[in-house]
Amino acid sequence: MASRKIRTVLFLVALVSLAALPVTAQSFRVQCPTSTITHPDHSTGQLLNSSEPQYNAPTALSVLTHGYMEPTGNINGAIKCQQLSGGDGFATMADGTQTYLFAFGPLSGISHIANGQAGSEFPNVFNTVFPGTLVPGDPATTLDGGGTFTYNGAVGLAPDLDNGNAIDGHVDPRQIEDVAVMNGNMPGPLMAIDEDDEFFLTLTNVGMIMRPDLFEQHTVHFHGYPNASALYDGVPDASVAINIGGSFTYYYLAPDAGTYFWHCHITPPEHLQMGMVGQLYVRPRQNRVQVGQDLYAALQKQQGDLRTACRRPGDGVSPPVAVGVIPDFACSNPVPAIHPSTAITRAATGTTCNGGILANNAPKYAYNDGDGSTCYDVELPLQMHGFDPNFHFVGMTFNPEAFVDMKDKYFLLNGRSYPDTVNTSAMETQTSDGRNHLSQPMPAVVTMTAGQRALLRIACLDVSEYQTLASLGIRMHVIGYNAKLLRDEAGHNLDYYTNSITLAGGESLDVILDSTGVAPHTVFYLYTPQLDHLSNDAENFGGLMTEVHVN
Repeated sequence: MASRKIRTVLFLVALVSLAALPVTAQSFRVQCPTSTITHPDHSTGQLLNSSEPQYNAPTALSVLTHGYMEPTGNINGAIKCQQLSGGDGFATMADGTQTYLFAFGPLSGISHIANGQAGSEFPNVFNTVFPGTLVPGDPATTLDGGGTFTYNGAVGLAPDLDNGNAIDGHVDPRQIEDVAVMNGNMPGPLMAIDEDDEFFLTLTNVGMIMRPDLFEQHTVHFHGYPNASALYDGVPDASVAINIGGSFTYYYLAPDAGTYFWHCHITPPEHLQMGMVGQLYVRPRQNRVQVGQDLYAALQKQQGDLRTACRRPGDGVSPPVAVGVIPDFACSNPVPAIHPSTAITRAATGTTCNGGILANNAPKYAYNDGDGSTCYDVELPLQMHGFDPNFHFVGMTFNPEAFVDMKDKYFLLNGRSYPDTVNTSAMETQTSDGRNHLSQPMPAVVTMTAGQRALLRIACLDVSEYQTLASLGIRMHVIGYNAKLLRDEAGHNLDYYTNSITLAGGESLDVILDSTGVAPHTVFYLYTPQLDHLSNDAENFGGLMTEVHVN
């Protein structure tokens, strides 16, 4: 009996000792397959899933020899991958104040992120090894040194020496730490994928340098995003949370076009206020319809895809829907109620949505509309947010923060207040490691040519305030709300025009600004009529405002 007690005590001591060991960076991994069950690839060099195929018809699925549904032809979509770091950093407010962040940073597509673009990459880009050594602060360090930086692969990706130098998700943790430490962005790295894509998103928790006393876990929650299993939903109660020194790859199958957003779901009021928010949008299949094809007929074809079908009696799709059947009220792309008398065809490169001629312009669509009503020529994600500088200062020094006293005093568009919103270059901030890091890489100025339409993908993730944005001179055409086309089940458009929109935290709108008839070289303003939001803390100017430049 005594020996059994001794063995039990020794076992408990061993467990405590193991629990006290620090998590090593060796658990960092990334994942970006070149083929899957949904997107098989039998081509030479496995490049089939590294480009978006033209949309001709729904993906054909059948039960084959394996016993589960597999694509048998006309495979739509591709594979995209992205890697994020969870940690901390600093951002520079418009009055010059450096504000501490809990934040996400880019660990893939970092050249694209530095240019204000999305960091979601095809496998043939993501699965490339950097030809050299990344240094702390990259890409800002290299760019500020007068060099060029074009790498968009996964930071730290390295050949696996134990697997014949294969690129299989093995990483060099030192490279990840060099780039990710103090490299937080506000907002977090932009994500952009297409309907039918498979999206592999790796979150790597590198810890917080300014708060080594905090063992903060992080997650990625796609707010309002459909078709995410509980395991990948990012809500820790039903999912997983990533510890410091660990990585986790989320998986999504992109089903519905629209403007979404994402955030950390660990103590959300704190982590959202501190900056752990990001923008996400899904592009519609209609962008991949062949030029010149009737959009109405193309949308009818999509009703054969049961994941996004929005059927109703008399919609002209075979097999017909029985009279009395009510379509799903949550479906995202109902066929227009009335077939256009003249075919609306897929716009060609070199034209604008309004039929103008503009070299190299390639019109796109916000949704699968079937009537061209959501056509746009340029787009800009705009994320509204607010910061309480006192809360951020406390977050840098000690816990707990005073949640009840939270009061925003900086009001942000893409992490910037006016006049920084009209700065077209990536903003940098020098942090406690003595290096410059890209802190707010995405501009918030709207730029278009006279006659073009600009799509504003507006989302709000403010914790404590409603945010209003008004347009002077160009009406706002609201076409989508919370990633749903404004159209009823019977196919009637419910879009509307206004001069201002108001969002609470957790809402999004798709707004088109049409510059038809606007004189070139004109500047308009997007601003908030909430006068106390037109300030940069103690400065009585700035805040939630940006400009629309018609060239």
